[in-house]
Amino acid sequence: MQVRGNGFFQGTLAHNNDEIDDARIFDTTLRDGEQTPRTSFDYDDKREIAALLDRMGVHVIEAGFPANSEAEFEAVRDIAADTSATTCGLARVVESDIDAALDAGVDMVHVFASTSDVQIEDSMHATREEVVERSVAAVEQVSDADVEVMYSPMDATRTDPEYLQEILEAVDEVGVDWVNIPDTVGVATPSRFADLVRFVREHTDARVDVHAHDDFGMATANAVEGFVAGAHQAQVSVNGIGERAGNAALEEVVMAVESLFGVDTGIDTTYIAELSRMVSEKADVPVPANKPVVGDNAFSHESGIHAAGVIENAETFEPGVMTPEMIGAERSIVLGKHTGTNAVRQHLEEAGYEPTDEEVVAVTKRVKEHAAGKRRVTTEDLHEFAEDVGIERVSTEVRA
Repeated sequence: MQVRGNGFFQGTLAHNNDEIDDARIFDTTLRDGEQTPRTSFDYDDKREIAALLDRMGVHVIEAGFPANSEAEFEAVRDIAADTSATTCGLARVVESDIDAALDAGVDMVHVFASTSDVQIEDSMHATREEVVERSVAAVEQVSDADVEVMYSPMDATRTDPEYLQEILEAVDEVGVDWVNIPDTVGVATPSRFADLVRFVREHTDARVDVHAHDDFGMATANAVEGFVAGAHQAQVSVNGIGERAGNAALEEVVMAVESLFGVDTGIDTTYIAELSRMVSEKADVPVPANKPVVGDNAFSHESGIHAAGVIENAETFEPGVMTPEMIGAERSIVLGKHTGTNAVRQHLEEAGYEPTDEEVVAVTKRVKEHAAGKRRVTTEDLHEFAEDVGIERVSTEVRA
């Protein structure tokens, strides 16, 4: 595990960091992530994303839904053949779906069935008894093929607890390896989700996995709280892409677990920025500037007080336990309306100038006036302001 700063833990939030014992990462970018409205990955996209996920050390790659199409089957099959990670294929509790996943050569088959009454009646058009029977048969089919099996009671957070217990115990009896707890429509809160994880653990001998959606902005918190409650694994997607508001974001969950809890996930986090850019481009889903961890503003500073502090010591206005270097990114000091003299001096010196204090103040004034008109301050603008003030440029070599 990378060495983390300790400034965070010296304050009021200091603790022993012993809440999480295990934190495996199951990436569903190529399956649930691809279900983002208006998003589609072609064969090459899937192979390239899977290769980078594998290089990073992701534990499980859910490569797709093999029964969906021949193209999907081929992509899943080839990812399974060429990656070291456990490759997973999704399947409904339908024999032909499971056959397709097994034929694709995956290491794990993820079978799912609706368990909330609203979905049983209006999505599956079945009864509770039929869902139990089909779930048990599906788990047995995968288990009989000597392949790892994960079972998801879909919409678990809206499922009657007594019925959830019944179906968990039924699949447990036939040898399910993993039970996934899906917050399918994102209605869980962290404390309630933790209670649900503990409830599920009481009724299965399988390892527990969680899948949180972000409809109320709590997916990452729910995934992390799932770990705290004893889940072994969390399903995530890069940049949080997925159905509706998306999933728990890989980059947020990994960095929270590693940096705030001191747990080594086994993921090489220095690839995170590269992975985020790749998925954003291929999914055609821009990353918001204020997106945690990977947004352009995550390690950017404009405010004079903040920039001055960060120039002196980055831990003043950054977490300290998470740095841009950890995710393969860079810190930036931005010039704008709120810029102070420290930031302007740094930019001028990096551009080859040696300004006096008075010259820095003069350029800072020009920067603020320019930015107040909702205009960006470019490198060319900075040179223009420096020349107007009369600062001599001693070097044309730009310092990194």
